[in-house]
Amino acid sequence: MTGTMEGKTVLITGGTAGIGKQAALALLQQGAHVVIIGRNPEKTKGVVEELKTRTANPKIDFLLADLSSIAEVRRVAAEFIAKYPRLDVLLNNAGGMFPGRSTTVDGYERTMATNHLAYFVLANALLPVLEKSAPARIINVSSRAHVRGALDWDDMMAEKSYSTWAQYSRSKAANILFTHELARRLKDKQITVNCLHPGFVASDFLAKPGFWSFIKPIAYLFAIDEIEGAKTSVYLASSPEVEGVTGKYFADSREIRPRAFAVDDVAAARLWELSEQWAAKVPPPAAQPTGA
Repeated sequence: MTGTMEGKTVLITGGTAGIGKQAALALLQQGAHVVIIGRNPEKTKGVVEELKTRTANPKIDFLLADLSSIAEVRRVAAEFIAKYPRLDVLLNNAGGMFPGRSTTVDGYERTMATNHLAYFVLANALLPVLEKSAPARIINVSSRAHVRGALDWDDMMAEKSYSTWAQYSRSKAANILFTHELARRLKDKQITVNCLHPGFVASDFLAKPGFWSFIKPIAYLFAIDEIEGAKTSVYLASSPEVEGVTGKYFADSREIRPRAFAVDDVAAARLWELSEQWAAKVPPPAAQPTGA
């Protein structure tokens, strides 16, 4: 684990389990002030206390949100900005794979909403504090699954046809396209944007019943553990080697080339426009009146 994170504030989504939790642990050990976003209050509190004890670093806090909801993402971003004066690293880590098609409170397909749209809305909402704290970093956890995830522009929310693996793969390709476009838009700012494949990790995905059950015994033979799976996230968050590096895709803590369709300029701009439209359908909360 390279670099030092003393004086740095890191926000991690999905920090209560899996590689998000291991990334939080490693960055705390480097001296960072870590804020994790969780959904379950008791579980999130428990993880915070566990990590305090394991690292002897009391600089860990939490915020609560259901990141499949655009309103919740906006709320938690506003809560972070109100509470913390700086943000050096945003690690968009939370994600999911769902065995059947379902929709969020906003009416969007859950995989795309959780794995891509939450990243898009949260990063954009936090840009003011990231810019104020610059140099800063945004890291998006993608996956090698993107290789089978060429976007179907006529069925982005999988209303016509749903496949668990296909929609997950598309959401991971969307992570790379989003990284590519956001890096382009921030090229004149001191905010870098990179994404990564963590490896095939023996994490919560494999522990869940359902679609993994039939391959679980074989899958565990090839999976890496969560500590290994978190290493590239920690590298991108903390290493001086990637200072100023932006718009790239990493695996095993080194830059690699994703599929061409995942770094296509036209596709990246098109996805950005679509994501803005999706987010705009959920209006921001009305400003609260001031004064008596």
